[in-house]
Amino acid sequence: MRTLACLCLCLVAACKRPAYDTSTPEATLDAAVAMVQGLDAAALPTLLEIPARDVTFDDGVTEASAIAEVKVKAGQMLQRLVNVARLLRERFPREVQREVQAATSKRERGVRDISLAILSDPGAWLASQRPRLAATDLGDGTAALTLDGEPLFAGVLSMVQTPEGWRVRMPVELVRENQYWPDTRHEWSVIASMMLAVENALIDFERDLDRGKIASLDAAAARVGRLVGESVVVQSIIYASMKRPEAGDAAAGTDSKG
Repeated sequence: MRTLACLCLCLVAACKRPAYDTSTPEATLDAAVAMVQGLDAAALPTLLEIPARDVTFDDGVTEASAIAEVKVKAGQMLQRLVNVARLLRERFPREVQREVQAATSKRERGVRDISLAILSDPGAWLASQRPRLAATDLGDGTAALTLDGEPLFAGVLSMVQTPEGWRVRMPVELVRENQYWPDTRHEWSVIASMMLAVENALIDFERDLDRGKIASLDAAAARVGRLVGESVVVQSIIYASMKRPEAGDAAAGTDSKG
């Protein structure tokens, strides 16, 4: 019943999704925080700009459409994650409060502390990190991202102005050189399936939580990690097998580029 209620809440949120201000680079960063805090994480992938090639696969699907499908699946996965966080706050309020306060303090924290804080209250964690992140409009339709005054990811990740507003731009021209970047319709489909697998793992976690199988926030984090990890490993093995040279040669014969 709780899972059904969560799905209904997602549908209502999607129908009444607020308009987010993305008119400036800084406003877009604020919008990302607002999406998570407002339990509207499904909208987060709309803030990503992933340039697509002018490619049509053999089933008539364009690369742009394949990317759009992945973004939708990613949004559904993120929405499920924030719903899980909400359930954890309801079930373990004191533990969540303690972990979030610890992770957002000025003291140095470990990976375990930060992971728990993100899992249980991603909105609070993002809000605490937002002052560290800055976006500087360069005046040419792009913006530089910095963390604590230093270029984010060595300056590779940036923002770009689009007709819909400012977006975080994936450096496709650089990552496409990596053999694991998806190039075919089937590969993009596996990426989408990976997002769905994680979402299903989170649904399984919600069932365990409803059945009283999880007694603490630490146990919850371990359970989520195992379920999600297993799903990602399986999909990664499938994807890696598709990216082998012999698989790539076979796929090249099934896709037509225009």
